[in-house]
Amino acid sequence: MHTYPSSSGFTGPSMASRGRPAPPAISSGPRDVAACSEAVRGPAVELVVASVTDPAAADLVGKAEAELCERYQAPSIGRLRARELEPCAGGLFVVAYLERIPVGCGGYRRLEEGTAEVKRLFVEPAGRRRGVARAVLGYLHQQATVAGYRRMWLETGTLQPEAIALYQSVGYQSTGYQRIGCFGEHGHDDRSRYFALELAQASQ
Repeated sequence: MHTYPSSSGFTGPSMASRGRPAPPAISSGPRDVAACSEAVRGPAVELVVASVTDPAAADLVGKAEAELCERYQAPSIGRLRARELEPCAGGLFVVAYLERIPVGCGGYRRLEEGTAEVKRLFVEPAGRRRGVARAVLGYLHQQATVAGYRRMWLETGTLQPEAIALYQSVGYQSTGYQRIGCFGEHGHDDRSRYFALELAQASQ
């Protein structure tokens, strides 16, 4: 377990030593929990490593995709391959909890040697502006580094200004309209924006 404020960098010992209960199990397998210490703006964010097919994760992914379809007036936003976000395939997916309620999620998949792609970073409206997305992203960066990745790439869009602001605040650099290598499913859409981060330069 790790402890870090939901609004800043990693600090301090695990909350498990203080007897705080972990979120409810959402899969039958082993669970990796990252507990974020109490933040000034609200309760701790707790992160649980999960499969995309687990109920809480699947529900959040569905909501993320529905919101993007509504924002971009599109019938779909591309296929999410659940297996790619499993540790055995070089990926990772986590569900974020506030007061034992699942409110956010995010993951990464292996894109190519040394490079991972951020996928489905999302927070429910009721959980926004409480440091949840930043906590998820920081944990993904940490775990990707441990897994041997050197950089993270991602795709977002002009109708997600809050996402762009978050990515830039932690060090992602925009490549504008430029698709990065083999990455990106919406290169035909001029609303797409692509970002890259060298993990050694990431800030929380």
